[in-house]
Amino acid sequence: MIRPPLTPDLIAAGRRLGAALRTARGTRSQAEIALAAGISPETLRKIEGGRVPTPAFGTIVCLSEVLGIPLAELADAWLTAVPFDEQRSTPVSRTA
Repeated sequence: MIRPPLTPDLIAAGRRLGAALRTARGTRSQAEIALAAGISPETLRKIEGGRVPTPAFGTIVCLSEVLGIPLAELADAWLTAVPFDEQRSTPVSRTA
């Protein structure tokens, strides 16, 4: 099976997801979170860095659970360009 190349939109979505995960992780180490989620620290590093723009659904579910962030928030980060508040790990309203 040949995988089609990633589009710029998918790459941007992966970067948004990675940023949301980094924010939710806070000061906890990648190794701690990755092992608790059942993935390798290298995999988490790649996801957070946007190098895996379409991670497996099960991986994101496990990270959601470990980080205590609702899966819907991670979906929103992947689907939209809504920035995340570093304090609350939730989407920031764009209204002033």
